[in-house]
Amino acid sequence: MARSKSKAKGKGGKGDPIIIKKYANRRLYNTDSSKYITLDFLAELTRKDVEFQVVDAKSGDDITHNVLTQIIMDEEAGGQSMLPVGFLRQLIGLYGDSMQSMVPGFLESSMENFRKNQKQVQNVLETAITSGPFGDIAKQNIELRCAGSGQGWKRQGR
Repeated sequence: MARSKSKAKGKGGKGDPIIIKKYANRRLYNTDSSKYITLDFLAELTRKDVEFQVVDAKSGDDITHNVLTQIIMDEEAGGQSMLPVGFLRQLIGLYGDSMQSMVPGFLESSMENFRKNQKQVQNVLETAITSGPFGDIAKQNIELRCAGSGQGWKRQGR
């Protein structure tokens, strides 16, 4: 789950991640806000680049990886499939391979490069759309679209 060093920290103080406890009944408890939360809430924290760590309430084991994987499974099942079957087959094929240890770093680096490029394209498009004689109208339309959908033109942290 590591991203760039500019990752927002939780409110736990001193830049510590928010600690989420997962109980045997599968409920998730945010120790920062003292509230029970959902996987959807954790997905939103991830989109906002907020650091968190999920621990098993009984054993204290770090289960963040498992929970993030569950979020991906839920997102994929929700109809917005982002991982093609061919990619998944290739990924599964790399387990146990001599190159397995190199895959996480490669995927993380590739994702960081993709996100940088995505932000550059968004900036170029925004500049192109909002400049010129119809720039003010375009800006108003973008703001209305963003307000209506709950999503920003520049999806910060995505």
